[in-house]
Amino acid sequence: MARQMVPHNGNSAVAHVAHATNEVIAIYPITPSSDMGEIADEKSANGEKNIWGSVPIVSELQSEAGAAGACHGALTTGALTTTFTASQGLLLMIPDMFKIAGELTPTVFHIAARAIATHALSIFGDHSDVMAARSTGWAMLSSASVQEAMDFALISQAASLESRIPFLHYFEGFRISHEIQKIEELTFDDMRSMIDDKLVNAHRQRALNPERPTIKGTSQNPDVFFTCRETANKYYNACPAIVQKAMDKFAKLTGRQYRLFEYHGADDADRVVVIMGSGGEAVGEVVDYLNKKGEKVGVLCVKLFRPFDIKSFAYALPKSVKSMVVLDRCKEPGSIGEPLYGDVRTAISEAVQEGWYSHHPKIVGGRYGLGSAEFNPAMIKAVFDNLKATDPKNHFSIGPNDDVTNLSLDYDRSFTLEDGVYQAMFYGLGSDGTVGANKNTIKIIGEETENYTQGYFVYDSKKAGAITVSHLRFGKNLIRKPYLIETADFVACHNFSFLEKYDMLKHIKKGGTFLLTSPFNKHDVWDNMPDRVQKQIIDKELKFYVIDAISIAEGVGLGARINSIMQTAFFKISKVIDEKIAIDAIKDAIKKTYGKKGEKIVAMNVSAVDMTIEKIEQVDYPKEVTGKPVPPVVPADAPAFVKNTTAKLMSGEGESLKVSEFPEDGTWPVSTTQYEKRNIAVNIPVWDKDACVQCGKCVMVCPHAAIRSKIYPKDILKNAPANFKSSDPKPAKGLEGYAYTLQVAAEDCTGCATCVVNCPAKEKGAIKMEPQLPLRDQERENYDFFLNIPDPNPELYNPSVMKGIQYVKPLFEYSGACAGCGETAYVKMLSQLFGDRAIIANATGCSSIYGGNLPTTPYCQRADGRGPAWTNSLFEDNAEVAYGMRLSVDKQFQYAMELADNIISNGGCSQEVKNILTEIRSADQSSHLAIEKQRSRVIELKKHLAKCNCKECINLLHVADNFIKKSVWALGGDGWAYDIGYGGLDHVLACGRNVNILVLDTEVYSNTGGQASKATPIGAVAKFAAGGKPLGKKDLGLMSMSYGYIYVATVALGADPSQAMKAFIEAESYDGPSIIIAYSHCIAHGIDMSKGLEEQKKAVNSGHFPLYRFDPRKALDGQNPLTVDSKPPSISIEEYVKGENRYRILEKSRPEEARRLIAKAQSLANRKYNLYRQISEMKCEK
Repeated sequence: MARQMVPHNGNSAVAHVAHATNEVIAIYPITPSSDMGEIADEKSANGEKNIWGSVPIVSELQSEAGAAGACHGALTTGALTTTFTASQGLLLMIPDMFKIAGELTPTVFHIAARAIATHALSIFGDHSDVMAARSTGWAMLSSASVQEAMDFALISQAASLESRIPFLHYFEGFRISHEIQKIEELTFDDMRSMIDDKLVNAHRQRALNPERPTIKGTSQNPDVFFTCRETANKYYNACPAIVQKAMDKFAKLTGRQYRLFEYHGADDADRVVVIMGSGGEAVGEVVDYLNKKGEKVGVLCVKLFRPFDIKSFAYALPKSVKSMVVLDRCKEPGSIGEPLYGDVRTAISEAVQEGWYSHHPKIVGGRYGLGSAEFNPAMIKAVFDNLKATDPKNHFSIGPNDDVTNLSLDYDRSFTLEDGVYQAMFYGLGSDGTVGANKNTIKIIGEETENYTQGYFVYDSKKAGAITVSHLRFGKNLIRKPYLIETADFVACHNFSFLEKYDMLKHIKKGGTFLLTSPFNKHDVWDNMPDRVQKQIIDKELKFYVIDAISIAEGVGLGARINSIMQTAFFKISKVIDEKIAIDAIKDAIKKTYGKKGEKIVAMNVSAVDMTIEKIEQVDYPKEVTGKPVPPVVPADAPAFVKNTTAKLMSGEGESLKVSEFPEDGTWPVSTTQYEKRNIAVNIPVWDKDACVQCGKCVMVCPHAAIRSKIYPKDILKNAPANFKSSDPKPAKGLEGYAYTLQVAAEDCTGCATCVVNCPAKEKGAIKMEPQLPLRDQERENYDFFLNIPDPNPELYNPSVMKGIQYVKPLFEYSGACAGCGETAYVKMLSQLFGDRAIIANATGCSSIYGGNLPTTPYCQRADGRGPAWTNSLFEDNAEVAYGMRLSVDKQFQYAMELADNIISNGGCSQEVKNILTEIRSADQSSHLAIEKQRSRVIELKKHLAKCNCKECINLLHVADNFIKKSVWALGGDGWAYDIGYGGLDHVLACGRNVNILVLDTEVYSNTGGQASKATPIGAVAKFAAGGKPLGKKDLGLMSMSYGYIYVATVALGADPSQAMKAFIEAESYDGPSIIIAYSHCIAHGIDMSKGLEEQKKAVNSGHFPLYRFDPRKALDGQNPLTVDSKPPSISIEEYVKGENRYRILEKSRPEEARRLIAKAQSLANRKYNLYRQISEMKCEK
């Protein structure tokens, strides 16, 4: 079978081999490795066979630890088995990895290497995770490119089978895992040639089998354990030669020769860089450049890191080397140096001692590229230049500006090596389809031309609403540029508001092409652009095109998804391939990409492509600047940290910040989203004060806290802006002399239209969507005035009902969640009800990303500075973290009470202090107003304590805040609560402490891309469940109720907002454990997000998600603790699921199976509702 040149990213390249050469694949989602599991699952769901003609079993586990355990079990019983993981996921596998290696069991785990969470979470690539596993006894093989990722996946499989040493095959997350390259795809014949069936059968013969029983995993005593540990030495000694043998065999098959250590550069080099991974590709490029300039340099790329073969290393290194720098893509604080640096120093010393190398060069070490930080030619040249010094800097970093310990190297940012390759950059908005379209673009160019291609995509951790930058390269020669584009031939801006925020045109070449999506035509656009952009266009003599992509998209029904339109415009303008070929290829790609979503979606995108051709306009711009200055990033009255640090992050200039400008321990200020005016909404809600009934529903359901209301004395209006709206309160009784305003934050609104869709007076036009741009300046002024109106007196409203809570300032605002997010309204409600005293532990997932992702964060403060205290630890341990918080709060309260007792009884302090302490000790804190009174007492107490020098008062001063009731919450998604964190969650609930748990149940792993969890309903298609989920949803609520002393509730804001509020208030008031399971619609469901709350209502009305509250306090009075709040099902499951693409996909691809599963879902829903009803009707005794 002839090999083909095929576009692949690192994940798909590895999955191609891993699925073909294994029988069992145990998976669990974690970014950036999830795609490998998704591809493997989809292959098996489609019946694709491995090289032995059998379809591998792909099974999702509850965690990475579970996946490793499943691998261990499958390997021990003779199956060829693999898994894919990254970061913390790899760390959870380490215990099993020690066992697998100790038992000399061949396997390959494929790792999209990623940063480990330390002071902060990073989903991006470096070697921190694999370096943490280097003591497990696994061989470690590092790939440096997409082609190597595919090749080494096969080489490691062959070498593992022969050596019996398990392999970690790793490649950088995102830089390789998500980079698209046109590579030579290995065939099944290649794989069969590399995999020796005799070795496969030998693996099977060593398996546990009752036909020839053996035992593994014995417990050994001091007399033999050490000795037995030494028996494996010969296998590790033989391993490097076996790997090289596999590489040589592979070279004969494909012509690509690999070595354990690959040297590139001058034969007589005096300076050499030693490096692992994709960075070696970039260093090689600089090596070629410097050698052409007369220097003598080289790069030694480490492929096999474990076992480290000193002899091969020494023989690969030129004998002329005088100085070396070892670059590590990780940081090991407190060590002598990073791992590769330590190994190389030791290797050189041993090599000289053994006579394999003649002398000991000067060796220094450095760190680069942590968390996918850029590592480009300018930095690499600085690394080589450092070696020229008589005393080169050691233990340096390259990239950061370390003005504290002064360990960083300076570099010339203007130095580039861009050559003969067409380069294009596309600036898009997360979820607008830009990245997906550009992935198709690079594939089209790769398939329709002889060009080599590269596509790399930069985006932050948020799924939607943040800037994305696509970097596309293509040319006649192999592209080895694992770094970002600095000088582009073509730049496209897919969001008009970006012109004010980001300096996009600094990257474009003189005479380049700029494409802008604009609401203004070619005649009007110039005068509506900032002066900075105009000057760049003029100075660089750019060819400038505009297209009103939003109008085209809205016209065909695509909303804000302009990807197909901008993709078409790129091919039309750039002429990189024949226009007709490009258009046909785009339409084919549309069918492949959206075919599962239905013919309607395909037709809309095809129609958009056809319309685009005639709508592109070239701008004949004047040669003078007429635009307005770019507005300041943040207002002048912003805090110093926001102005000096956050503002640069917001502008995309984070890499320019110095070490001294960051917090040292990962502690960041709150209330910063108010400064990030994203202006991403095309349309925003506009209030009709006469039609509005002032119910507050729009305020409650707004996912982003971007629509708010206040009641206030009318005399405040005398200073109001001219266009500021107000009306009399409804009803007016008791509020005479007051005015009511419903105000939209135009620059913070995402335009999701949730408020309009759910307005009970929408038919009268109480709120309606209108274009944002013409209203922006007016509404900015109105909103600023609105925010300065004092918050209403709490005695004027009841915050425990929908009409009242609209007046409570949300302490969670303007998050970066997807427009129309189904989770955030619950988080906002929590912040309104309890935020002033809340301590929140947040499991890793969507809620931790929109809750704590830089540059700005949405948790904020009241006017008096109080607000939620929030942290994210890990994915799996969130309930335990909250439990620890509760223990701390309880202990510090106990300690404060003990100190109070001592002060009251000892008589040494003032009577005033004793009187206040006596009040504090017996104070009621069962209501918000009562808690505020307690706060006042504590404030007064602290004033007196500060004046006293006795030991008890000094100690009490530091813990006095613990007299105020704290509300401890564990918050996270169903992936945490149902799967990876369930063991801890169950234990915390069972312990009986006052911990509140909020499960944001999207029924899928939302943040990692939509993989199935145990909350995924039967019949739904998700990643890792490509054939439809065959089993029903885990009943977490029923399991929790079984304890009898846990408050349990299910809520769905779209079905019954009053019930949701009641559940939150009851749960928090219960002095014991509570869990609220909140149905949260999600973009992964394949729905119109503006109608997400309608889908929630259907889920409840169909019986899929019944609403109930289980309150143990009722049982104390002899009442049944369970109240079923939702009515018997009024619609069928079939009617509910037809509105969600996650169900429709199966109906399209496997209609009979879809019908069978939906029928089963109906039966389960009926049974579930009836069970709850029966339990709620049972008689209970005290």
